[in-house]
Amino acid sequence: MSTNEVLFGLGLIVVLAVGSQVLASRLRIPALIILLPVGFTAGALTADVNPERLWGAAYQPLVSLAVAVILYDSGLSLEWGKIRGRARRVVPRLVIWGVPITMASAAALAGPLLGMSTGAALMTGAVLVVSGPTVVGPLLRFVRPAGRLQRILSWEGSLIDPVGAILGAVVFETVLASTHGGISHPVGLFLLSIGIGAVGAAAGVAVLWFCLCKLDLDDVLSTMAQLGCVVGVAAVCDIVRDDTGLIAALLMGLAVANMRGFDVPARRPFFETLVQLIIGVLFVSISATVTPQSLQHLVLPTFGLVAVLVLVIRPLVAFLATFRTELTRGERAFIGWMAPRGIVAAATASTFGTQLAANHVGGASRILPVSFLVIVTTVALYGLTAVPVARRLGVTRPARSSPLLVGSDPWVIDLARAFRAAGLDVLMWAPSDDQRAQIKQAALQLAPGELLASAVGQGAELEGITAVLLLTDEDHYNALAAISLAGSSNTTVYRLAPSQGGVGSYAIGETLFGPTLTHPALSARYTSGAHISTRSSDGGVPPSADLLFLVNAEGTLIPATTSGAPDPRPGDTLVLLGPS
Repeated sequence: MSTNEVLFGLGLIVVLAVGSQVLASRLRIPALIILLPVGFTAGALTADVNPERLWGAAYQPLVSLAVAVILYDSGLSLEWGKIRGRARRVVPRLVIWGVPITMASAAALAGPLLGMSTGAALMTGAVLVVSGPTVVGPLLRFVRPAGRLQRILSWEGSLIDPVGAILGAVVFETVLASTHGGISHPVGLFLLSIGIGAVGAAAGVAVLWFCLCKLDLDDVLSTMAQLGCVVGVAAVCDIVRDDTGLIAALLMGLAVANMRGFDVPARRPFFETLVQLIIGVLFVSISATVTPQSLQHLVLPTFGLVAVLVLVIRPLVAFLATFRTELTRGERAFIGWMAPRGIVAAATASTFGTQLAANHVGGASRILPVSFLVIVTTVALYGLTAVPVARRLGVTRPARSSPLLVGSDPWVIDLARAFRAAGLDVLMWAPSDDQRAQIKQAALQLAPGELLASAVGQGAELEGITAVLLLTDEDHYNALAAISLAGSSNTTVYRLAPSQGGVGSYAIGETLFGPTLTHPALSARYTSGAHISTRSSDGGVPPSADLLFLVNAEGTLIPATTSGAPDPRPGDTLVLLGPS
């Protein structure tokens, strides 16, 4: 390829990857539904986006290292301590039961349906085992299932990816050995791969501990150290044995997320941006390698394979994994309706399917196009049905607002009671022990101490919280908390207007009420006999009262801010500050 062709191909891949994700966000659908057909169409129209031509021998190693970065990032978001009770049994069961049942079933069907030899069918079964965070994560963000359900599915997707990749490498070696009359020991090879990945992870964690805990690096260097360590360890492991770098990368992420001593921010803007770009580029690139000719006579048989995997195999695995746990019937059913295939399936099929075809294994040339069709079908099916299915099963988070009130003054406590009377799920938190004791005495739900601390200090997501109201009498605390939360969390942050100049005057975040309703003004009016109450919007806002908040018929909390007051409609509930 000429220099101009390479530049055009690389630029087009990146533009298509980013453009597809932007379009998906506007259409409010998972990006993979657009990325896969876009990559396939681009590959059919021009050979300049074919990654095997663009990168040559570097293509497969780059894919492996890119997937390692994705798995490390997914491992950082998995905290085992957040899965409690018998639900902890579900994650290992999904892997232990799911891998052999799915592989055996897919292999048994691939032979007669797709005309594959035993070796190619086994390879197809191994490829279709994996799910992965690249597809499960985006789908769960759209569905917004209950907390423990989201954690279980996230853990399964992250754990099964490297297991499936190593299983694919073992099956590949076994099939290749059988074609040459050699002898292979699959169980021993699998355990060897796990061991190599674990040793690499231990070395990587030691390096990360030194870089992140001892060298006191700033955010930029800390991110660079993590990226360099993950790529370096994954590369060395893959040199020793194929795909063991994926195990190492995931274990490193899990160790950093769950071991004491590491202080990695929960929000990592650079890493998140890099991972999203990698996902887009990989899906466009791998989809471009599938030609329309390779799909001939495979579409209908592959649909049959997908139907069995979706309607029979996955529900069976979910039933076995969730049997005798405290998960509800709806949660168990939703686990049985969530098993899309992702980037590791595509990468494994691209790597091993091509090599088996080169060694004249019967039907091996169909592994990649079949895997592509399975990925497209499962992503489209689950992506378009996950939300209505979750709603039907009653496993989504409540649509009603769930505010977190920070403060403990009497008027703040009465405001929380008013929210609760309007049907909202309310949490409260306060900086001092005495203030938190007052909240408990008022019989209001107190947020865990680490919830706001981790959000302010590390940028962690405020799970289940739709808005934070900073209502303390400390202008500086409100201002600094607003700056930290607004810069690291997706939750909307509101604060009181500052009572005096200084830091509070320049803080970001929406300012509640009006410039005159500062904390001293609210406390003074409350002391003088004013109180907070709720009333229907049908009678309008009384002249002597101030409209603080509005709760509409859907349960959405809309505050009055310096930008303007909400417009009441029939059926809304008003939260007012007025005379007794």
